[in-house]
Amino acid sequence: MKENQLSNRHNITKKKLLIPFAILFILSLCIKAYMDTNTFKVNKLPFYSDKIPDDKAVNILQITDVHNKVFGKSNEELIQTIKDLNADIIVITGDLIDRKTTEFNDMFAFVEKLTSVQKHVYFVTGNHEWDNPKKEEFLNGLEERQVTILNNKNRQLTMNQVSLNLVGIDDSSTNHENVTQAFAGVNDEYYTVLLSHSPNIIEKESSLPADLILSGHTHGGQVRLPFIGALVAPDEGFFPTYDKGTYNINQNQFLYIDSGLGTSVAPIRFLNQSQISMIRVSKRY
Repeated sequence: MKENQLSNRHNITKKKLLIPFAILFILSLCIKAYMDTNTFKVNKLPFYSDKIPDDKAVNILQITDVHNKVFGKSNEELIQTIKDLNADIIVITGDLIDRKTTEFNDMFAFVEKLTSVQKHVYFVTGNHEWDNPKKEEFLNGLEERQVTILNNKNRQLTMNQVSLNLVGIDDSSTNHENVTQAFAGVNDEYYTVLLSHSPNIIEKESSLPADLILSGHTHGGQVRLPFIGALVAPDEGFFPTYDKGTYNINQNQFLYIDSGLGTSVAPIRFLNQSQISMIRVSKRY
C-alpha cells in the first residue's frame, strides 16, 4: 500500500516537473515562428559564367511573394536594407498581392520607395495577380510608379560593363506564359536571366535558353521540419522536389527559388525565415 502511494507520488512529481519544460518548449516554438514570420534576412549567393567579362559583375536583388506583408512601420527597415545592398537591378518575381486584395496602398507605397532607391525595377506576375479581379488596376498602378512589367517580354541591359538579357514570363502555374514570345530577339552570347514566378516552368519547357532562372511561388513550404524540409508546396504537393534554394538543371543552367517575404493560406512561417536574395553574377575562373 505504502509502495503504491510512493510510486503515485513519484509519478505526480515527474509530471509536475515536465509541465514547465513542455510550456517552455511550446513557447520557444511560438517565438521562433513569430520571428521567422515577422523578421527578414538577406540571402546572398554567387553565380558564375564565362559570359561575364573579366573582373566584372552584376548584382541582382530578388524580391518575391510579398503577399501584402509590411515589416514594421511602412517597411522602413526593409527599404533601408535594400538601399544599403545597392543592387544594380531589382526584380520582383510575382505575388506582391493576394488574390483577394482590394486595396493596393501598401504595395504601391512599397514599390514607390523601391523605384526611388533603384530605377531598374522589373516585375513578373504570379498566380495571385492573375486570380485577382482587379489585376489590371494593380498592374497599371505598378507601371505608373515606374516599374517595368516583363509580360512575356525581354530587355537587354548593360550594367557595370556587363551585357545581359533579362527575360520575364507571365505566371506559368496559371498557363499564361509564352516562352517563344518572351525570348524573341534574345542574343544568347549574353548572360540570360529568366524571371518566372513558378519553378514549374522547367517541367513545362524542356529547353529554356536561360543561364539562370529566378522563381518564387513555393514560399519554401512556409513550414519546414528538421531533416525533412518543406512538407508541402504549391503545384508539387507533399515533400516537394523543388521548394527553395539552388538547383543545377543542366551543366551551365541553374534554377534559384527564393522562399519569399510573405505568407498565404496560413499566416505563419517556421524554420523558414522571410527573406530577400542578393545574387551576384561574375566571371567563372
